Amino acid sequence: MCGIVGILGEHEVSPTILEALRRLEYRGYDSAGIATINDGALDRRRAVGKLVNLSDTLVHHPLPGKSGIGHTRWATHGKPTEVNAHPHRAGSVAVVHNGIIENFSTLRKELTAANYGAESETDTEIVALLCKSHLDRGATPVEAVKRTLARLEGAFALAFLFDGEDDLMIAARKGSPLAIAHNGHEAFVGSDAIALAPLTDRLIYLEEGDWAVLTRTESHIFDEAGNEVVRPETRIAESAAQVDKGGHRHFMAKEIHEQPAVIAACLDHYLDGDAIRLKEGQIDFAGVDRIVMVACGTASYACHVAKYWFEALARVPVEIDVASEFRYREPPMGENTMAIFVSQSGETADTLAALRYCKDKAKTVAIVNVAGSSIAREAGTALPILAGVEIGVASTKAFTCQLTVLAVLALRAALDRKEITPDAAAAHLADLRRMPALVSQAIATEDRVKDIARRLAETRDVLFLGRGALYPLALEGALKLKEISYIHAEGYASGELKHGPIALVDETVPIIVFAPTDHLFGKTVSNMQEVLARGGRVVLVSDAEGLSKDDEAWRTIEMPRVPPLWAPIVYAVPAQMIAYHTAIAKGTDADQPRNLAKSVTVE
Repeated sequence: MCGIVGILGEHEVSPTILEALRRLEYRGYDSAGIATINDGALDRRRAVGKLVNLSDTLVHHPLPGKSGIGHTRWATHGKPTEVNAHPHRAGSVAVVHNGIIENFSTLRKELTAANYGAESETDTEIVALLCKSHLDRGATPVEAVKRTLARLEGAFALAFLFDGEDDLMIAARKGSPLAIAHNGHEAFVGSDAIALAPLTDRLIYLEEGDWAVLTRTESHIFDEAGNEVVRPETRIAESAAQVDKGGHRHFMAKEIHEQPAVIAACLDHYLDGDAIRLKEGQIDFAGVDRIVMVACGTASYACHVAKYWFEALARVPVEIDVASEFRYREPPMGENTMAIFVSQSGETADTLAALRYCKDKAKTVAIVNVAGSSIAREAGTALPILAGVEIGVASTKAFTCQLTVLAVLALRAALDRKEITPDAAAAHLADLRRMPALVSQAIATEDRVKDIARRLAETRDVLFLGRGALYPLALEGALKLKEISYIHAEGYASGELKHGPIALVDETVPIIVFAPTDHLFGKTVSNMQEVLARGGRVVLVSDAEGLSKDDEAWRTIEMPRVPPLWAPIVYAVPAQMIAYHTAIAKGTDADQPRNLAKSVTVE
């Protein structure tokens, strides 16, 4: 969630750290700060709000120095204020932190009793104070950090800087991602590849419990037990360095429009003519008698769609859990259970914890967008969705690429279990190959969506309805609208309308209905009639045939005719565009909505 950058450089680091922090804005934040060492002296600048505020502060109060750490904070302990902003400093040590120190209250009491009083409300300042207490007792910076880490409980990524130590930075991770790098004469620390891509093309991801001592010329990595270890170097993907809007007003708009290309690339990776190829490792569903799917947010709705596919095609039962519940429920697993974990970032804290619970109990498969992420590294098999860097907090192209990979996986399961013939699978794959073109046609309805969105922006409540595999799309559409326009929205299975939600329906509540022409269309129309009879305003999203069967809808959005099985991939597009253009009409920030973070790396 928070962004961390550290540099031991050859030149003034504040401008470079500020630019790196800009590349991490997508993670979500409410304050930011930088600390540097200049002529051996530690100093810092902090500001609340957007990075432009920190930039203004640096103009009026420059922060020289060739060694520094920077941070974008998403508030957990303590309100978004300058006092609570990072870096936190205690005497000769400054710290930036992503995560939550669970025993900070106990440590705070101990430190207060020893006359180390805190100025902020944060758990992070306790880390700095604890480190200072060890320094005051004669420990070296390395010894002080080692003793500090031994006392911390919870999740953290940390970077330390010390007064009088121009050529030293210490980094540590437990539960939150952190990477280090060298280019031969400079050292870098960062939350992810995007931050460091312009500075280096190779990263070393710290493993769970690792901590690293860095100078400009070398680094030493130690595991949780204190043993020096060597971790593999990873090449940064070229796409990580290309973070721009491509002529669009927002990243979200760009990412919506990229979907035909990234879905096509994803299909090319997994399909070879009529055959499915899983380059990343052999996955055999023949002996699987149960699938458990675990994810959070939008990724969870991708799992709900995939449940329909796995059960209909492969005839294998599927259970779905949100990761934050799964990890504490301690469900029984078996050797014939396959656990599938879906995460765009591959660092989602709850999903990672759920994977760790399962990986010695069941077959584990990760579906991720970041190949070097913790979830990708720790799963038995990791399947990339190949969506490219996604900056917008509200997931768009990652969602449709997750669906694409899950569709291929469901067909593979059906073949492995001999529930469909190779010819039937080939026909389904041919339909999947049409998705990029059909998604392009869906994007072409954007002008129509803009007109509807301007009217939705005036409402306070919106309902989304869908049946079958379009029901999860109703949930996703409602989530998207809530996320970036701040309009209250709820998604329901169409048949559930009369079991309670219909009480909300009147002429002020638009109802958006996803209804491709399929075997459930007639029932969905019946549900629409229940809404219309009560004065509800229906926005019908359907194909030409479906729209021709209804002339009472308030507004319509015409979709291309889609193979019914794969309709969720195409119908995700109007859900995304409705949310985006409603946010634009309301004047909210589509890329960085309030209170949200792109990568949720704390519990």
